[in-house]
Amino acid sequence: MTRVLLVPGRSPAGPAHWMTLWAEAHPDYVWVRRRTTPDTDLEARVLALDAALAADPSPAVLVATSMGCLTVASWAAAHTGPVAAALLTVPPDVPITLTPLPFRAIVVGSRDDEHMTFARAREFAAVLGAEFVDAGAVGHLNTASGHGPWPLGERLLAQLLAG
Repeated sequence: MTRVLLVPGRSPAGPAHWMTLWAEAHPDYVWVRRRTTPDTDLEARVLALDAALAADPSPAVLVATSMGCLTVASWAAAHTGPVAAALLTVPPDVPITLTPLPFRAIVVGSRDDEHMTFARAREFAAVLGAEFVDAGAVGHLNTASGHGPWPLGERLLAQLLAG
């Protein structure tokens, strides 16, 4: 069975955030390094993701948002593990070295994200070798931009889980 690992952004996902709602609806989804305070330690985040992947040899689909996308990209550049695919939502425009991902990935970009322009989000996807999905004008896809439930994300995750 394919497992789902949730790789949160820098700030804690509050109770109405789509990731929190997904975790509540699916108790088998596993959080990777979920903190209650802002978490910008990329190295520690990558190590936590590596440990979560190493804890179970089953294939995993990674669901990452914001800084979680950088965590996944950084992990994939230096590690291997049982990753089947990744859903990377609204990555921030932070300078890190990117390399193509060795697994299927979908990058979701927003036309009005305050943390990365739409054009840069498309470039991020292209460098990673990922499919790009235009989510429209959804801000940073968080509760501040009006997102609790996120049906498009659920459909994209279902596609990745189906292979």
